[in-house]
Order: sequence, then C-alpha cells, then structure tokens
Amino acid sequence: MARKMLVDGEVDKATAEEAIYDFDLFVIGAGSGGVRAARFSANQGAKVGICELPFHPISSEEIGGVGGTCVIRGCVPKKILVYGATYGGELEDAKNYGWEINENVDFTWKKLLQKKTDEILRLNNIYKRLLANAAVKLYEGEGRIVGPNDVEVRQIDGTKISYTAKHILIATGSRAQKPNIPGHELAITSDEALSLEEFPKRAVVLGGGYIAVEFASIWRGMGATVDLFFRKELPLRGFDDEMRALVARNLEGRGISLHPQTSLTQLIKTDDGIKVISSHGEEFVADVVLFATGRNPNTKRLNLEAVGVELDQAGAVKVDEYSRTNIPSIWAVGDATNRINLTPVALMEASCFANTVFGGKPTKADYSNVACAVFCIPPLAVVGLSEEEAVEQATGDILVFTSGFNPMKNTISGRQEKTLMKLIVDEKTDKVIGASMCGPDAAEIMQGIAIALKCGATKAQFDSTVGIHPSSAEEFVTMRSVTRRIAYKAKPKTNL
Repeated sequence: MARKMLVDGEVDKATAEEAIYDFDLFVIGAGSGGVRAARFSANQGAKVGICELPFHPISSEEIGGVGGTCVIRGCVPKKILVYGATYGGELEDAKNYGWEINENVDFTWKKLLQKKTDEILRLNNIYKRLLANAAVKLYEGEGRIVGPNDVEVRQIDGTKISYTAKHILIATGSRAQKPNIPGHELAITSDEALSLEEFPKRAVVLGGGYIAVEFASIWRGMGATVDLFFRKELPLRGFDDEMRALVARNLEGRGISLHPQTSLTQLIKTDDGIKVISSHGEEFVADVVLFATGRNPNTKRLNLEAVGVELDQAGAVKVDEYSRTNIPSIWAVGDATNRINLTPVALMEASCFANTVFGGKPTKADYSNVACAVFCIPPLAVVGLSEEEAVEQATGDILVFTSGFNPMKNTISGRQEKTLMKLIVDEKTDKVIGASMCGPDAAEIMQGIAIALKCGATKAQFDSTVGIHPSSAEEFVTMRSVTRRIAYKAKPKTNL
C-alpha cells in the first residue's frame, strides 16, 4: 500500500486514491516494449508489476518468455543465422583474395543452432536481471484484464492471482499466422524456422515481406535450394520499387528461385517430403515449407472486449497519440497496436508512455523518419520516403539521386552483385526526404543517415560533407548529378 500523506490536516485525496491499488502500473507482456515501459516507469518512482509466459524458443498461447519475440524468436536469433549464412558467400569470395580453401567445407546446422539458443537464454536472463534491478516484480504466467484496474494472472500450476493497478499496459506483441489452405498444418512459421532440429536441404517460402526474403537468404546461404513464392511482381511491398527490383535480382543472383504473382494452394505429406502445389498448378517437393504471410496482434486472450477496450478489425488495440486506449486506465504499446511494428518503435512508445504517465512530461511518439532494414543477403536499409511516397506527398518537383556500383570488395572476388544507393530530395526546400541502400553494411550506414534526416539535413549539407575514402558510405555525400527529376503530379519512372 502506498503511504498516505497529510495535507492541511487531511489525507491527500490523490494519495488516498493511489493507496487502494497493489501497483501503480501492471504490464502484460515482457517483450522489448513491456520491459522498457516497466523499467522506465519504476525509475520514475512507480511501483510496477509485469507478467510473462514461461520461456520457450517457440511461442504458443501458453509459452513465451521474458525478452519477447525480438530477443527469443525474432530479430536477434534471425540476425545470428544471417551472420552464419553470410559466411557461405564469404568463403567463396575469399578464394580470389588468396585464401586456399578446401573444397569440402562443411556446415553444421546443429552447432549454430545451439550457439543461437545459448545466446537467447543469456539475453532472457539479462532481461530478467534488468527488471529485478529496477525493482519490478515479475510474475510468470498468462495475464488478462478483468476490469479497468484489475489484472488476473494464471500461473504455471493453473492457480489464478489477482492484482489491482492504477494503470495497465498491454505489451503482448504479435504472433505469426498461417493462411488457411489445405495442408497448412504441414507448414511452419518463423518461430519454428529458428529452431529446426534438422537443416532443410529443400525449402519453400511463401511470402514477400521481411521474414520471407530473410529466411530465403539464410537457407540459401547455408546451401539449401530455395523457392520463394509471393503475390506481387516484386518482393517487399511498401518499399521503394527500384530497391525492390534490385533485391529481387540479388536473391536470384544468390541462387534463389523466385515465383512472383504466385501463391500456394495445397500442401501434401509424401514419403519424399512435402509436396507443394502452386496457384499455377506447378508441383514442388520440399523438406520444409515456411509461411511468412504476416503477423496478427496478440490480443485474443486478454479479455479486452469484455472490459470495453476498443480493437480494430485486425484485433489491434486502438490507442491515441499517447498510447492510451478508450479506457483511461489502460494503455498499449508495440505490435499489439499495429502502428509501426518494429522493436525500436516499441521501445520509443514505451519510453513516451513512462514519461507521460509517471514522468510528468506528456510525450507523443514521433513516427517520422523511422529507419529500418531487411537483412536479406545483401541487406536493404531505408529511412524517410520512398520515391513513390515522395511523389504521392509532393507539393513540388522531386529530385532523385542514385549511385549504382560494384563494391570494391567484389572487384577482386569477382562477385557480380551491384550496390545501389539513393537519395530523394524536395527541390523547393533542398531537404533530403528519403534515403535507401541495398548492399553490404546497409543497415550500419543507414543509421547515420537517419540522424541527418531527423535533423532536417539538406542536399547541400550532404554535398558539403567530406566522405570517408575508400568506402561505400561516401557515395551518399558525392552524388552530384540528378538521376531524374519528377515533375509535380507526374508518375515516378525508373531505369528498370
């Protein structure tokens, strides 16, 4: 119970009201956003409780783990596998750099898998320590909301405990979903893909987003044959079309078979593996079929409708600019709200929440110029507007600057794989309003470019910046010639 304070001889009403709650804040979900909100709120003096499902690399309605999707079955283990897969191409390239490599180079999937599991266990324990060091009380079990200020936690043994909180924060993330086609139970999602006991020599991937192209790159880099099916003409819908086209070429150049404008209609178990039938009637056989067809907000078991919390058609929690729901005491951050579903965005929303509710500084999350990367091989990274978005939002002419080249490393290795860098400029203001890159180290380079865009940098300021030589990154400050000018109201044109 909070300590009651006397004000002018009477109990302060606000303090008395707070005293009736077990916690100032109770967080459901201990992923990146939930842990950040819990810690930062506790650092502001709040009494905080948080609940999370028991740890397991593969999630379900009853298992999860502190650290959430990103740490346990998302960004972190995925990036570890990307690093592992990249060595396949590096070994090939090394030969022209004088390295005499035995032709019988073996890859041991189970060794990498164990190293990956060791790392996520380490991070899981670190997240628990972070909560403990902030004096956040952690409960292991499934949380649900039973009232505007009431939370129920079903523990591992099935017993239920109830707590009251002045504020409740939903931070339950999202879960992978599968299209309902015949044989869908034979397919896996990204959860299982990160924990396969045996390496698949033949892989079929359905989807055209981040996860699809990343796992296609991972498995191909490790030696599997990979067929990638997606509904559009190019993968990565929503990204800059010119970059999408280069990613597609690079995937094919690495040996991945692309099947655009194609879906899957049926999966059949056979003695030789899984028979896959496409929407064009073609048949394929695979050891594993990955459905990377999107994720849904993880809100179904929270009892939100009964409490009156408004959801959208996808099941995402509706919130205002401060992450508050229509119930004043209930808030939500991260993928459960289906705004920008990226871990750093969930961290931003969580920090804003803590400042707003417990820091006395109402803070709105700023979704402008959020950089992101797709860790295909080689990677794609972007910040700001794509060319198509810039034209759509334009109030004047748009200038497009591009630089396509063979990286210095490839000139010796002999790898035929172009890097492409691109800047989008508003001619009236000279501001750089978009940047993108597909090539080695794109994510590392783009993080710095994102700072420039956040500060409102102009093309003239880019041009006046001295480059680091020799590097790919210097191309961003040496693009002097306009590749194309897009007149106001005109449609974008590319050289592809």
